[in-house]
Amino acid sequence: MKRLILTLVLLFGVASLPAQEPADSLAAAEQPVQAPDSVGESPVVEAFTPDQLWDRANTAYINGDYHAAIATYGELLDRGYSSAKLYFNLGNACFKEGETGRAILCYHRALRLAPGNDDIRYNLSVAESRTKDRIEAIPEFFLTEWVRAVRHTMSCTAWSLFSLVALAVALALALFLLYLLAPRLSLRKAGFYGTMVAALLFVATTWFAAGERREQLDDTQAVVMTSSAAVKSSPDRSATDLFVLHEGTLVRITDRLDGWCEVTIADGKKGWIDGRTIETI
Repeated sequence: MKRLILTLVLLFGVASLPAQEPADSLAAAEQPVQAPDSVGESPVVEAFTPDQLWDRANTAYINGDYHAAIATYGELLDRGYSSAKLYFNLGNACFKEGETGRAILCYHRALRLAPGNDDIRYNLSVAESRTKDRIEAIPEFFLTEWVRAVRHTMSCTAWSLFSLVALAVALALALFLLYLLAPRLSLRKAGFYGTMVAALLFVATTWFAAGERREQLDDTQAVVMTSSAAVKSSPDRSATDLFVLHEGTLVRITDRLDGWCEVTIADGKKGWIDGRTIETI
């Protein structure tokens, strides 16, 4: 009888014990579980190199997937990469996608890095022809326009290198002139005038380089990014509407106040616009 009772107690005790987890189940429970992409596959985190992103963006553009191309070019910009070619390709993709304002913005940014690129200027002119606003710019003094055209033939870096070469030539000719302090007057004149020309080239190219650099850092030029934006008489939503600008129009910011920007357009008109409707170049 005692054996029967002892056997029943042991059986009841074993049946009432909780089930034991494997030794590593607690650690596994504390780790976040990531579902695999498909049955039998482990999760994979894709991290593309800049060259791979560039190839993927170009491939998407060639295949007509402009939305994916824009996103991939944008990822390169988010990573801190910037070049005239990158902005140019992004502008082309935006133009194909119908984002005229963003395309014009990208073309302007590309021109700041490569002002002498004719392809960028042509595509910019095509994009600007699609804008709604037809603004007649105030004519500039011909000399100012000519100097700007010459300055835009090369980038800031190219002008800087040119100025260094001119400086080196000026110094070399100056030393040669000192060496030529001899009875022959013709050689002394050649050395003197050569030094003067090289010095003038150095001043001009340095000035051009400074102008290009100043334009690169200029944060007063902006592009209207919304389909339409009202330009008001004062920085207030209840102010009088002076005129309306549309996507892609270039403006120059002359003042900023509480999220509003005072802008001037090419024909000289000015007013206040919501800063959220424009983006600086």
